Amino acid sequence: MARREIVTLGHPTLRVKAKKIHRVDESIKALVQDLIDTLEATPNGAGLAAPQIGVPLRAIVTLADGTRRVVINPEIVEESEEEVEGEEGCLSIPGWYGPVWRKQKVTVRGLGPSGKPLKVKTEDFEARVFQHEIDHLDGVLFVDRIEDRSRLHRVEPEEEASDDEDEVADTEALA
Repeated sequence: MARREIVTLGHPTLRVKAKKIHRVDESIKALVQDLIDTLEATPNGAGLAAPQIGVPLRAIVTLADGTRRVVINPEIVEESEEEVEGEEGCLSIPGWYGPVWRKQKVTVRGLGPSGKPLKVKTEDFEARVFQHEIDHLDGVLFVDRIEDRSRLHRVEPEEEASDDEDEVADTEALA
Protein backbone atom coordinates (compact mmCIF):
# COMPACT_ATOMS: atom_id res chain seq x y z
CA MET A 1 0.00 0.00 0.00
CA ALA A 2 1.70 3.20 1.16
CA ARG A 3 4.07 4.63 3.67
CA ARG A 4 2.37 7.49 5.52
CA GLU A 5 3.77 10.52 7.28
CA ILE A 6 4.01 10.12 11.04
CA VAL A 7 2.45 13.09 12.80
CA THR A 8 4.36 14.70 15.64
CA LEU A 9 3.69 16.35 18.98
CA GLY A 10 1.18 19.15 18.54
CA HIS A 11 -0.94 17.33 15.95
CA PRO A 12 -4.52 17.15 17.33
CA THR A 13 -5.03 13.46 16.45
CA LEU A 14 -2.42 12.49 19.06
CA ARG A 15 -4.57 13.86 21.89
CA VAL A 16 -8.04 12.50 21.07
CA LYS A 17 -9.59 9.16 21.95
CA ALA A 18 -9.65 7.07 18.78
CA LYS A 19 -12.94 5.61 17.57
CA LYS A 20 -13.74 1.92 17.67
CA ILE A 21 -13.72 0.10 14.34
CA HIS A 22 -17.08 -1.59 13.79
CA ARG A 23 -16.30 -3.52 10.63
CA VAL A 24 -13.06 -4.71 9.07
CA ASP A 25 -13.64 -3.81 5.44
CA GLU A 26 -11.25 -2.99 2.60
CA SER A 27 -10.60 0.53 3.92
CA ILE A 28 -9.52 -0.87 7.30
CA LYS A 29 -7.36 -3.51 5.64
CA ALA A 30 -5.72 -0.71 3.61
CA LEU A 31 -5.17 1.30 6.82
CA VAL A 32 -3.55 -1.73 8.47
CA GLN A 33 -1.25 -2.23 5.48
CA ASP A 34 -0.30 1.46 5.59
CA LEU A 35 0.53 1.08 9.31
CA ILE A 36 2.70 -1.96 8.55
CA ASP A 37 4.46 -0.25 5.62
CA THR A 38 5.07 2.91 7.64
CA LEU A 39 6.40 1.06 10.68
CA GLU A 40 8.66 -1.19 8.62
CA ALA A 41 10.12 1.84 6.83
CA THR A 42 10.94 3.52 10.13
CA PRO A 43 14.26 2.67 11.76
CA ASN A 44 13.97 1.68 15.42
CA GLY A 45 10.15 1.67 15.44
CA ALA A 46 8.60 -1.00 17.65
CA GLY A 47 4.97 -0.03 17.20
CA LEU A 48 2.60 2.35 15.49
CA ALA A 49 -0.98 3.39 16.19
CA ALA A 50 -3.41 4.78 13.61
CA PRO A 51 -3.57 8.21 15.34
CA GLN A 52 0.17 8.53 14.66
CA ILE A 53 -0.58 8.67 10.95
CA GLY A 54 -3.46 11.09 11.50
CA VAL A 55 -6.27 8.50 11.57
CA PRO A 56 -8.35 8.55 14.78
CA LEU A 57 -9.28 4.85 14.69
CA ARG A 58 -8.39 2.03 17.12
CA ALA A 59 -5.76 0.03 15.22
CA ILE A 60 -2.15 -0.74 16.10
CA VAL A 61 0.81 -2.64 14.71
CA THR A 62 3.64 -3.87 16.91
CA LEU A 63 7.03 -5.18 15.90
CA ALA A 64 8.77 -6.49 18.98
CA ASP A 65 11.22 -9.32 19.50
CA GLY A 66 10.97 -10.22 15.81
CA THR A 67 7.19 -10.63 15.88
CA ARG A 68 4.78 -8.35 14.06
CA ARG A 69 1.23 -8.17 15.36
CA VAL A 70 -1.82 -6.27 14.12
CA VAL A 71 -4.64 -5.63 16.57
CA ILE A 72 -7.83 -3.75 15.83
CA ASN A 73 -9.76 -2.39 18.83
CA PRO A 74 -7.10 -3.62 21.26
CA GLU A 75 -7.88 -3.61 24.95
CA ILE A 76 -5.89 -4.83 27.89
CA VAL A 77 -8.03 -7.44 29.63
CA GLU A 78 -5.48 -8.70 32.13
CA GLU A 79 -2.26 -7.31 33.55
CA SER A 80 0.31 -8.33 36.12
CA GLU A 81 0.72 -6.51 39.39
CA GLU A 82 4.45 -6.30 38.76
CA GLU A 83 5.64 -3.16 37.00
CA VAL A 84 8.98 -2.47 35.39
CA GLU A 85 10.60 0.86 34.61
CA GLY A 86 12.04 1.12 31.11
CA GLU A 87 13.32 3.71 28.68
CA GLU A 88 10.76 4.74 26.04
CA GLY A 89 10.71 6.95 23.02
CA CYS A 90 8.06 7.62 20.41
CA LEU A 91 8.02 8.07 16.65
CA SER A 92 5.69 11.05 17.19
CA ILE A 93 8.15 12.71 19.59
CA PRO A 94 11.41 12.09 17.74
CA GLY A 95 14.63 12.29 19.70
CA TRP A 96 13.06 12.35 23.18
CA TYR A 97 13.36 9.49 25.67
CA GLY A 98 12.51 8.89 29.27
CA PRO A 99 11.75 6.26 31.89
CA VAL A 100 8.18 4.93 32.05
CA TRP A 101 6.69 2.37 34.44
CA ARG A 102 4.66 -0.32 32.67
CA LYS A 103 3.08 -3.61 33.64
CA GLN A 104 5.46 -6.58 33.21
CA LYS A 105 2.78 -8.76 31.56
CA VAL A 106 -0.46 -7.97 29.75
CA THR A 107 -3.14 -9.86 27.90
CA VAL A 108 -4.63 -7.95 24.98
CA ARG A 109 -7.90 -8.77 23.26
CA GLY A 110 -9.09 -7.39 19.93
CA LEU A 111 -9.50 -8.30 16.29
CA GLY A 112 -6.84 -9.51 13.92
CA PRO A 113 -6.30 -7.98 10.47
CA SER A 114 -9.00 -10.20 8.96
CA GLY A 115 -11.54 -9.17 11.62
CA LYS A 116 -11.39 -12.41 13.60
CA PRO A 117 -11.13 -12.19 17.42
CA LEU A 118 -7.69 -12.67 18.91
CA LYS A 119 -6.03 -12.68 22.30
CA VAL A 120 -2.33 -12.01 22.89
CA LYS A 121 -0.57 -12.85 26.16
CA THR A 122 2.73 -11.04 26.29
CA GLU A 123 5.43 -9.85 28.65
CA ASP A 124 8.55 -7.74 28.93
CA PHE A 125 9.37 -5.56 25.90
CA GLU A 126 6.40 -6.64 23.79
CA ALA A 127 4.04 -5.92 26.72
CA ARG A 128 5.58 -2.44 26.97
CA VAL A 129 5.04 -1.83 23.25
CA PHE A 130 1.38 -2.89 23.48
CA GLN A 131 0.77 -0.58 26.44
CA HIS A 132 2.50 2.33 24.68
CA GLU A 133 0.48 1.87 21.48
CA ILE A 134 -2.84 1.39 23.29
CA ASP A 135 -2.10 4.63 25.16
CA HIS A 136 -1.93 6.36 21.76
CA LEU A 137 -5.51 5.22 21.09
CA ASP A 138 -6.59 7.08 24.23
CA GLY A 139 -4.67 10.28 23.48
CA VAL A 140 -1.93 9.50 26.02
CA LEU A 141 1.74 9.95 25.15
CA PHE A 142 4.69 8.36 26.93
CA VAL A 143 5.80 11.77 28.22
CA ASP A 144 2.52 11.94 30.15
CA ARG A 145 3.61 8.86 32.12
CA ILE A 146 7.07 10.08 33.11
CA GLU A 147 6.95 10.67 36.86
CA ASP A 148 10.05 12.88 37.02
CA ARG A 149 10.22 15.17 33.97
CA SER A 150 13.84 16.01 34.75
CA ARG A 151 14.64 12.46 33.52
CA LEU A 152 13.22 13.22 30.05
CA HIS A 153 16.18 13.63 27.72
CA ARG A 154 16.97 14.25 24.09
CA VAL A 155 19.10 11.87 22.05
CA GLU A 156 20.15 12.81 18.56
CA PRO A 157 23.08 12.36 16.20
CA GLU A 158 26.03 14.66 16.85
CA GLU A 159 25.62 16.52 13.56
CA GLU A 160 21.97 17.31 14.36
CA ALA A 161 22.54 18.40 17.97
CA SER A 162 20.55 21.51 18.83
CA ASP A 163 21.88 24.37 20.84
CA ASP A 164 20.80 24.80 24.48
CA GLU A 165 18.10 27.38 23.67
CA ASP A 166 16.36 25.02 21.24
CA GLU A 167 16.51 22.20 23.78
CA VAL A 168 14.92 24.34 26.50
CA ALA A 169 12.13 25.40 24.09
CA ASP A 170 11.54 21.76 23.06
CA THR A 171 11.39 20.63 26.68
CA GLU A 172 8.82 23.32 27.50
CA ALA A 173 6.62 22.10 24.62
CA LEU A 174 6.62 18.63 26.19
CA ALA A 175 5.54 19.87 29.60
